[in-house]
Amino acid sequence: MKNRNTLQRRLVLETVHCMHNHPTADEIFREIAAENMLISKATVYRNLKILSEQGEILHIPISNGADCFDFKTTPHYHMECRGCERVFDVDLPYQTDLEQKIVDRHGFLIESHHIVFHGLCPGCLAASGSAG
Repeated sequence: MKNRNTLQRRLVLETVHCMHNHPTADEIFREIAAENMLISKATVYRNLKILSEQGEILHIPISNGADCFDFKTTPHYHMECRGCERVFDVDLPYQTDLEQKIVDRHGFLIESHHIVFHGLCPGCLAASGSAG
């Protein structure tokens, strides 16, 4: 069955594009529900799944917290701050040949990968007094 581009899906997509902060599904739902009380949480979750499968948004798995979503779909890395728990884009060149290097060296069949760095953002680092 082909997925239709519904009004709810368009609303979810527009909300992710407007938030610009790697929101969680719950944050996206709250943002939408503030102005549209007729949309359910299940509808938001279902449409986030469909949009990420279609490549319209990026699904970022977070190991110790709620997964996030990104409007920027080109390959890039992320940083999760253990202090404020926010997710940031990392401005580094993306290694397009990384998967092939692993295949060549180890013979794995790689279907996808997500690299998320973990640590402290500059704001949390400064607040903790550990800068330097």
